[in-house]
Amino acid sequence: MTPKAPPTPPEQITYANLLFYGSWGAIAILLITFGVYVSGILESYIPINEVSQYWSMPVSHYVHEAKIPIGWGWVTLLGNGDFLNFIGIVLLAGMTIVCFLVILPNYVKQKDIVFIVLVILEVLVLCLGASGLLGTGGH
Repeated sequence: MTPKAPPTPPEQITYANLLFYGSWGAIAILLITFGVYVSGILESYIPINEVSQYWSMPVSHYVHEAKIPIGWGWVTLLGNGDFLNFIGIVLLAGMTIVCFLVILPNYVKQKDIVFIVLVILEVLVLCLGASGLLGTGGH
């Protein structure tokens, strides 16, 4: 006789389902925006035939030579096919934050102080890391 597994808390199921469907949705957006990019429906910021000249450059030289804004400045370039892809990347990277924010009210309703604090701290740390305020990363 095998021991019975403990029941999975509903918050874990909500988190897992949201992460699963949200990640696949972000991947679908990546595929669609890549199709827009390679089809030329939207003009690219850097023409596709010039991309290879930037491949060997360090990031700092690339952003300078191509006149690409650093940090979250790429948002201003979303009208270009090559930067449109960033939407799916941001959604994929931000799914953990979304999942935590969705399950937070459950912990508040349960008055589970430990999980409330952990979720809030996790969201704050992830948002701080994504903000660019720490001056780290490839921006």
